[in-house]
Amino acid sequence: MSHAARLVSTLLLCLCASLAQAEQLRVAVASNFSDVLAQIGQRFTAASGHELLLSPGASGTIYTQIVNGAPFDLFFSADEERPQRLQQEGYAVGIGVRVYAEGKLLLWSSDPARVDAEGNVLKSAEWRHLAIANPAQAPYGLAAREALQQLGLWDTAQPRLVQGENITQTLQFVQSGNAELGFIAASQYAALPQGGRGSVWQVPAALHSPIRQAFVVLKDTPASQALVEFLESPEARELIERSGYSLP
Repeated sequence: MSHAARLVSTLLLCLCASLAQAEQLRVAVASNFSDVLAQIGQRFTAASGHELLLSPGASGTIYTQIVNGAPFDLFFSADEERPQRLQQEGYAVGIGVRVYAEGKLLLWSSDPARVDAEGNVLKSAEWRHLAIANPAQAPYGLAAREALQQLGLWDTAQPRLVQGENITQTLQFVQSGNAELGFIAASQYAALPQGGRGSVWQVPAALHSPIRQAFVVLKDTPASQALVEFLESPEARELIERSGYSLP
């Protein structure tokens, strides 16, 4: 065998070994963070060869799926409570519960003239429907309910609420015109095209509990360890912050 042929053979063997070590990670992720994690996943795959298979949904729904045996390797929740419960119940392994971001709640309309800088539109009669994620399953929905309660508007708003299964569906209700207003995540707003940003009010953090988003490792593998390490990289942290979150 010539030197060139031996070199090609060695390179192919190295490539095959690398591909054999690459893993697919099954990652459950809260809807508000799914697009951001997909972008992180692209960079992670390029750096490590490991691939992320994302399953977005409401945090409460995902928690129930995990308890009922869903075979996820990691879970990125929109709160701390459910990852903590999974740890207490023996489902989490490795590093335990780790906060990866703090979310921000926005009141949004696709109409550029509808939402004012103080959110006073909520107290007006200028809207028929307000979209909100299910407070029992989605932490952003819970934060929205708390904000409305703090403003003294929860009881009067309830008959006009359009409830989404998760924060993604809430955004879709407003985009489709089924609701004039909706409570969404700042990360969703950051992903909107410039021509479709409408009007927005950032809900003061004092009006709701902190949206501290945490993750847990459910299956300890070299790939899951590599993802945990990659999340601490400047590249991943900059992407999280640029997507509308505060870093822990």
